[in-house]
Amino acid sequence: MSQHSLDARHTLCPMPVIKTQDKVNSLSAGDILQVTCTDPGALNDIPAWCRINGHRVVDTQEHKEEVIIIIEVADA
Repeated sequence: MSQHSLDARHTLCPMPVIKTQDKVNSLSAGDILQVTCTDPGALNDIPAWCRINGHRVVDTQEHKEEVIIIIEVADA
């Protein structure tokens, strides 16, 4: 298990989800990905994508204009 980060700030829907998907595809099961976004819709969109694809949302946080979503990658 390793930790990774993705900066998806200053992109609008659907780019945060697409960038998250691309990054997750390069990771291994059990890896942790922290996604930082400025699109408030990502707070709903990325967890919905995770549910569909079997990944686990470990935590979501909102700090001023940023949304942070922490994902545990599931088996492919």
